[in-house]
Amino acid sequence: MNKKVSNPQIDCVISYFEKTFGDSKGVRVFSAPGRVNLIGEHIDYCGGFVFPAALTLGTYIAIRPNGTKDTVRMAATTVDGIRSFSLSNIDDAKALDWGSYQAGVVKELLLLGIPVGGFDAVFHSTIPFGAGLSSSASIEVSTGLAVSTVFGAPLTGKELALAGQRAENKFCGVNCGIMDQFASAMGLEKHAILLDCASVTHKYVPLDLGDNVLVLANTCKKHSLGASKYNERRKEVSVGLEEMNRIAKSRGRAEKPNLCAFGKDELRQYAPEIKDDVIRKRVMHVVSENERVKEAVELLQGGKLLEFGALLRDANQSIRYLYEATGEELDAIFDATLDFDGCIGSRMTGGGFGGCTVNIVKASAVENFKKHVAERYTGATGNIPEFYVCEIGNGALETQI
Repeated sequence: MNKKVSNPQIDCVISYFEKTFGDSKGVRVFSAPGRVNLIGEHIDYCGGFVFPAALTLGTYIAIRPNGTKDTVRMAATTVDGIRSFSLSNIDDAKALDWGSYQAGVVKELLLLGIPVGGFDAVFHSTIPFGAGLSSSASIEVSTGLAVSTVFGAPLTGKELALAGQRAENKFCGVNCGIMDQFASAMGLEKHAILLDCASVTHKYVPLDLGDNVLVLANTCKKHSLGASKYNERRKEVSVGLEEMNRIAKSRGRAEKPNLCAFGKDELRQYAPEIKDDVIRKRVMHVVSENERVKEAVELLQGGKLLEFGALLRDANQSIRYLYEATGEELDAIFDATLDFDGCIGSRMTGGGFGGCTVNIVKASAVENFKKHVAERYTGATGNIPEFYVCEIGNGALETQI
């Protein structure tokens, strides 16, 4: 998709390209957004339904073939110097201090048979890194769109998402699900995406918040999806699936391909038979969270915004106490919202262990909300939060310059 826009971020990335590579003749600019997940956390890799939306924060890439067959040179407005790798020895790029996400995507494009040659690229992001807003997926999707298009074989949105996920899983070693890349590739302005992660099918749901706005509250504690806790949870839910299938089989019932294929009635019957307390809690979160996503969509479509907000709080407590993926900072910033009348719902969003909460706040109360939460949060943790009033935007696209 091409779209002509007036955007200072595009001017920035082109200017940096000229500074780094001499001129901008023949340069093309692409972008892909970060995302906020409204509800449905840590279940995209369990075959569940999730409900993300693309943000207007994103990654911009200025790119141009450099006339070589093998050499890729990359720079960014946030890092010093140029990072290079060879297409013929692309696995060596895993050792880069910056640029492995991009290299992983390029490898996936090569495996798809796309005739990628050498290129120069500059990256510029407006997404706060480590905030749980999918800066990595934004990099992957923007890279995939830019490189596949420039070399004559543009991928579809779904193909971009899957290539980005494979790159993160195989090249970067993060066992993520499909949600982040899908939202970045397929976002639609003023809509959230109900995504079935088992079938990778979706539908758009209008996001009408009335006189409310989305406010992201950043704990300013960076998280890393490559850290041990994330992959640890993946292992735990894998064990949970084995346990649920073992119990189902003992009752003469068919095994299921993923945890979210189990419903709330089966959860109620089977969970007491899971002996390991930790595994039981993980299973309880996953199955109940999947049910909450479906309920959340019904509430929004019915205009029941207050009930939707209450459901967000329920979801937060599930991931806090059952999945244990929040931590001191996210807990403190969530707790600070509970006695603020202008906030109708709040929940951690993203991988957890740091990052952001997503809050539905009366537009007229935003400044008071920021002050209230900041005072409570800083008093509890000593950290100073950041806030972003969010708009819901489109997915990956090429911009005309």
